[in-house]
Amino acid sequence: MHEPIAYFEHDADMGIVGRGTLIEEAFENAAAAVFAMMTDLGQVDLREHVVIEFEEADAEFALVTWLNLLLGQARSRALILGRFHLRRDGARWSGSAEGEPWRAGLERGVEVKGATLTGLAVTQRDGIWEARCVVDV
Repeated sequence: MHEPIAYFEHDADMGIVGRGTLIEEAFENAAAAVFAMMTDLGQVDLREHVVIEFEEADAEFALVTWLNLLLGQARSRALILGRFHLRRDGARWSGSAEGEPWRAGLERGVEVKGATLTGLAVTQRDGIWEARCVVDV
């Protein structure tokens, strides 16, 4: 059994890892790792919906694009996102996320400013995809 999310230290920033049996699941879990740094995802009401669509043939760049688009939507709409869905068709990625506006009662953790190219890797080994990068906190 693999752990769906993990972290690794990186100077003043933080490394995130998402794992899954499909690349899309690894990306969804990477997103969960990012937003779990900000609050307890189990406390997030899933009442707001955002749609994310982009084209990127390179899987590693797609990971950074996915995470930064989610962070941008969350920031621009003052949301915390708690559940993530992603599908790929060639170079076309279509995803969504659910969450809610920040509210009293949601404990605020670390603010994640963006995903970076540092430590960036998307790999598959023994049937498990792993998506990792360093995020700027």
